Amino acid sequence: MLIVHHLNNSRSQRVLWLLEELGVDYEVRNYQRDAETNLAPPELLDIHPLGKSPVLSDGDTTIIESGAIIDYIVRHYGEGRLAPPTGTAAYEEYLQWMHYAEGSAMLPLMLKMYTSRLPDKGEALQPRINAELDNHLGFMNHALDDRHWFVADSMTAADIQLSFIPQITQLLYTLDPFPNLQDFLERIHEREAYKRAIARGGPYAFGS
Repeated sequence: MLIVHHLNNSRSQRVLWLLEELGVDYEVRNYQRDAETNLAPPELLDIHPLGKSPVLSDGDTTIIESGAIIDYIVRHYGEGRLAPPTGTAAYEEYLQWMHYAEGSAMLPLMLKMYTSRLPDKGEALQPRINAELDNHLGFMNHALDDRHWFVADSMTAADIQLSFIPQITQLLYTLDPFPNLQDFLERIHEREAYKRAIARGGPYAFGS
């Protein structure tokens, strides 16, 4: 059985949601952040040397990184669901969004989070960080101008991978200028599989 090493309030919530959408049996092993540092507990080091979450265990196979985990699950357990057929234009778009979520869109959000902990809140950097956030959020918002989902207007694992971006934006910045992303989150939160994933993973500060 698949084992998801799940850290509260983390990207691993996306993995639980994917598994619920696919109806795949899995076990959740829960880990709690340190109340003072907000860091993952040292127990995760027993699973992987980086001590980060999510981590997926499938027999003797251990996989890290949200995108790699989601891709692995879709390829091995998806049975053709939640991804376009390989060799199609939609599949190439799907791959782009899968990599974009962590490769480009998360950087300004991480900078926003880390600079907010500085004594001066990183004041000198905020105009550049905010401009980058507006650029990326605007790009995603525009992609949803004529559709409900990011790839061929059909929900895929790319939507699951991308979901963390607007969710964390609500806490670190604002979604007010990006109504399509607000609607995207509402659609996500209405899905029964998403609700089941929240129930399995526990309270989630980044989305209801």
